[in-house]
Amino acid sequence: MAPKEQRKRVLIVGAGAAGMSCAQHLSQHPERFEVSLIDAVDYCGGQAFSIPIDKGKHKAGWLNQGVQGGSYIFHHTMTMFARHGFHADPVKLQLSFGKDDSFWTNIFPTKLLEKHQSEIKRFSTMLKIVRWCEPFFALLPIKYLMKLFWFSDDFTNRVALPMVALFLGTGNATPWVPSIILERLCTSPTYGMWYPADRLSVVSNLPPMVVFPNLSEFYETWRKSLVKEGVDVRLSTELTAVEKRNSDGVLVTMKQRTRVLDGHNPTNGDPEGLEWDEEYDELVLCVLADTAKQLLAKTATFRERHVLGSAKFSDDVTITHSDSAYMRKHYDSFYREDQAVSQLSGKDQTGRLEMARKDFKPMYYIKEYPEDESKLEMCFDCTNYQAQFPESVKFDDHVFQTIFLNKERDSKLWSIDEIEESKIIRKDWWHQLCHSFTHYLFVIPWLMFLQGKKHTRFAAAWTLVNAHEVAVISGIAAAVDLGARYPEDLERDKFALLSFRLYYLLVYGKWYKKRGSKQGDGSNWASGHYGSVYGGPGVAKEERTMHREEVQ
Repeated sequence: MAPKEQRKRVLIVGAGAAGMSCAQHLSQHPERFEVSLIDAVDYCGGQAFSIPIDKGKHKAGWLNQGVQGGSYIFHHTMTMFARHGFHADPVKLQLSFGKDDSFWTNIFPTKLLEKHQSEIKRFSTMLKIVRWCEPFFALLPIKYLMKLFWFSDDFTNRVALPMVALFLGTGNATPWVPSIILERLCTSPTYGMWYPADRLSVVSNLPPMVVFPNLSEFYETWRKSLVKEGVDVRLSTELTAVEKRNSDGVLVTMKQRTRVLDGHNPTNGDPEGLEWDEEYDELVLCVLADTAKQLLAKTATFRERHVLGSAKFSDDVTITHSDSAYMRKHYDSFYREDQAVSQLSGKDQTGRLEMARKDFKPMYYIKEYPEDESKLEMCFDCTNYQAQFPESVKFDDHVFQTIFLNKERDSKLWSIDEIEESKIIRKDWWHQLCHSFTHYLFVIPWLMFLQGKKHTRFAAAWTLVNAHEVAVISGIAAAVDLGARYPEDLERDKFALLSFRLYYLLVYGKWYKKRGSKQGDGSNWASGHYGSVYGGPGVAKEERTMHREEVQ
């Protein structure tokens, strides 16, 4: 190993998916890098963590919070699971949008879809036009796209917007999301959740998804692995300011945080805490854009202030609860004979109705507020969705997560006070990225001009779209840009390599060149369109494998 003083000292701020990925790949080169990883909270994982719940009542002893699952295109994420002895489980997604006369689902046709048959057919045609003319429509906000093609407000608010709000958690910023996201969700064979779009019922597929393992256990295992690899992992350690960035490196100020019982040290805590300075050669900020801007305040360039300041966020709250009465009042969780229809535009739908009568178990919900139907509330039935639960649990014992969006603007619409206090398990506030079209005009295209400048790189999901996979890729990209090696097994996974190359090109302005051999692990992990379907060791073959493993 090279003398310590010859190694590059790298500080990674933020121990979520991006920071952990960056640290892991730098740690593979101990002769070149001396890596420190810090976070103000007392756990690793960022928004991805688990909480304990009452196993006697809910039939499982833990619940994933913040991040629950993803898609088969998450090749990097699932490979990380496998490296540390974990796996995701498959699940086929069932949805319930709206309530009563506004109810519809991907499982069976309803009166709302029957009502909008002409608009649904026109929607399918619009998607083809947008696909053909993608450069023209790409960044047009969805709300304007729907008006341009003369869709009714009822169809836009009840059908189109929920389809996007669900996928990225865009919530009440969905009207301002670029049209390319809606179009690709329906036309892309790789990450199109609703591919192929249905000319009769908008969506009728069961999107193949994956649900994640116990994320607190996974990230703690990952943390221990990093420590063994020589990474200096310091939790409850907050970066308070970047004091200097020049040719000599980076000077930062830190302070020790007081640990709280569940590890979630509060924001702005320990105002009188003892501070100290440390010097590094390179800095990787795996934090939200507005946090990065605040930390760099003294040293930020004009371009950094404007690019980072253009990322917009809202404050949302997730209420984890078991209030089945609230769910019955606000959502449709069971098959509705009175809302089901046996035909759409003369086409028989009885086969779908038979399936729904036997096995309608919605996992994702969205409702519109009657006072403003363009504003949404989102919800998960975690018992139906997450794989540690048994297949059949009494509905009154289910665990739900209801998400109330954009406190500053929309809290007056919330029905949060209707959830029975005694049935609330936990409350979590989130500072969530708004995927507005402005993000793709004023943030993403300009990141390449920030990366590596003044010894600083930025890595997190906000650097592209809000997904765990993007966070993992962003951390690897920062490590690679510093001189680390992209993993050979992922090089042989053609979709993982393609995803990494496109991210690296878009966010760093560089094309990654393959270095590894063609034979070995990873060469058979990719299948389906462009190799997008992950088939490696990080995903189980059967649903609810985690539950069966825990029982055994």
